Amino acid sequence: MRIAFYGSSLLSSYWNGAATYYRGLISELHRLGYRTTFYEPDAFDRQKHRDILPPDWAEVYVYDATETALREVIAEAAQADVVVKASGVGVFDDALLQGVMAAARPEAIRIFWDVDAPATLAELAAAPHHPLRRALPGLDLVLTYGGGPPVVEAYEGFGARRCVPVYNALDPATHHPVPPDARFAADLSFLGNRLPDREARVEEFFLRAAALLPDRSFLIGGNGWDDKPMPANIRRLGHVYTRDHNAFNTSALAVLNIARDSMASTGFSPATRVFEAAGAGACLITDAWVGLEMFLAEGEEVLVARDGADVAALLAALTPERARAIGEAARRRILAEHTYARRGAQVDALLREEAERRREGVAA
Repeated sequence: MRIAFYGSSLLSSYWNGAATYYRGLISELHRLGYRTTFYEPDAFDRQKHRDILPPDWAEVYVYDATETALREVIAEAAQADVVVKASGVGVFDDALLQGVMAAARPEAIRIFWDVDAPATLAELAAAPHHPLRRALPGLDLVLTYGGGPPVVEAYEGFGARRCVPVYNALDPATHHPVPPDARFAADLSFLGNRLPDREARVEEFFLRAAALLPDRSFLIGGNGWDDKPMPANIRRLGHVYTRDHNAFNTSALAVLNIARDSMASTGFSPATRVFEAAGAGACLITDAWVGLEMFLAEGEEVLVARDGADVAALLAALTPERARAIGEAARRRILAEHTYARRGAQVDALLREEAERRREGVAA
């Protein structure tokens, strides 16, 4: 099948946390025989901060963030067997959704793929005439990279025919153990962009923990933190390219995951960072959220904190030996149950099932 995939960016993770997810899934679908063209706008300086060259497992079409270019890429949807509009493209999102679904051939499978479902659902609840809300009944599938039963129920309540979570996962060829790198040495490291719906949680779980442990070293990577007041024992890195994520994860005693507000409250929403850290064999400390046990076991494969004081206490008691044991256990669990090979097989099965449903409908 030919897939036309409209998303934020495949080539750059700059202000684009979904990049790892897109790469893992699309490369795996390529191995299963799918041909994907990924359409991404030249916006937000992402093309100036590319992590990868155009890969051999997908064609990438970078278009100008103009209405003329938008019309051109919308027309391309007519060539595909599967048309995917992802959330959070960032440029002409509503027009892109309406355009590509209208341009798709009648027999094409139409999918909305949500990489921030809790936030999207909050928008839909507040806007009865939201373009996505109007489009849902005409789509074949809504796929999400998290959210579990609450998200499925909410989407189907808004009129989606079928909603299926396709969770983040690990590509072991990309994220794996490497030797520590002095550039990223720390007792606790956190990697994440500064976002309005996560900043308060970063203040609590990371900044407060650093203030409680002034003799320990902390490291923060990601965009937007330059002017944020922080304790003196926190070092700032700015944007960390994906090529350095393995070293970032293996060079600290522990790595911290902090969910965004909506994802923490909804649950069942492990970030890409969870799988990257586990794949590298890092000891992960995460904030608490419902559904974590589906991915990692508390106390054995991950350490769980309810607030900044918990983070500080966990870090103060953590020995290199225990950190190594937790990281190794997490890596074993993720490799066994949560790889993109498994996620790709899941999506392949969904697409085959949907194609068969359409064939039966035509025959009837």
